[in-house]
Amino acid sequence: MRILVTGANGLVGSRACKLLVEQGHEVVGLGRGERRATGSWRYLSCELTREPEVSAAFADASPEVVLHCASMTEVDACEREPEWAFAANVEATAFVARACRRAGAHLVHVSTDYVFDGEAGPYDEEALPNPRGVYALTKHMGEQAARVLAPGCAIARTAVVYGWPPVAGRLNFGAWLVGALEKGQPVRLFEDQIVSPSYAENVAAMVAELGLRRLGGVWNTCGAEVVDRVQFGRAVCEVFGFDPGLLVPVKMAELKLPAPRPLRSGLRTDKARRELHARPLALAESLARFHADCRRAGA
Repeated sequence: MRILVTGANGLVGSRACKLLVEQGHEVVGLGRGERRATGSWRYLSCELTREPEVSAAFADASPEVVLHCASMTEVDACEREPEWAFAANVEATAFVARACRRAGAHLVHVSTDYVFDGEAGPYDEEALPNPRGVYALTKHMGEQAARVLAPGCAIARTAVVYGWPPVAGRLNFGAWLVGALEKGQPVRLFEDQIVSPSYAENVAAMVAELGLRRLGGVWNTCGAEVVDRVQFGRAVCEVFGFDPGLLVPVKMAELKLPAPRPLRSGLRTDKARRELHARPLALAESLARFHADCRRAGA
């Protein structure tokens, strides 16, 4: 099958490309600028906020399935630069979705648990979004653009994606945490934010399956367990052998962050566990795989 993956330099996109190539598919990965993720798939540089470049990439790849993993995910940066966040998360999604409809390609749009306000999580696929902040608003608008312009698409919501090696020059939460603890540095973690930590390879497998099976609708493609960030940190310490005394619990309000973040934003994964072959992983298994990845890389 011919598959186009946006965000091929990113954490989920690069893993999806690798997995699909291993399964024997013809994969083209799109990314901004030079290629930064290794792999045997074909790579095209494409600025997704420019529709002519998107159209040219689709003409080149002639995809049957598109995994739209690209996004502006830095929450505070989105708050500071709303116009760029709108371009990256809404306009780019609209361009990709429109191109999918013209090509007859099935679209899987990767979204986030931040579309919820965090008042009553964890959330299932039927819960009503109530985004707060620029990042959340633009990701929700991106979901709507995908639905309108690519009917039958899948919306794959995920959360706190981590993995090793990090890509695109930015440490993900798990990689940052391991790096700091390995150096014996104390780390401040939110004790009042509930999340669904998600191992990148597991997310990529679920997203890829949605594409290959041409499944539509909303799916929670994240880790199987809902924990606060301190609990996640303690689990990392147990698996890696780090000192849990380095974890410093803090309240989110204490840090006065530029952008709002949902407190109870975990996702329920009953649907994915029931209907997908690539099921959400328990935290212990995810961290065991993450630890193995780090050891192989000498991290």
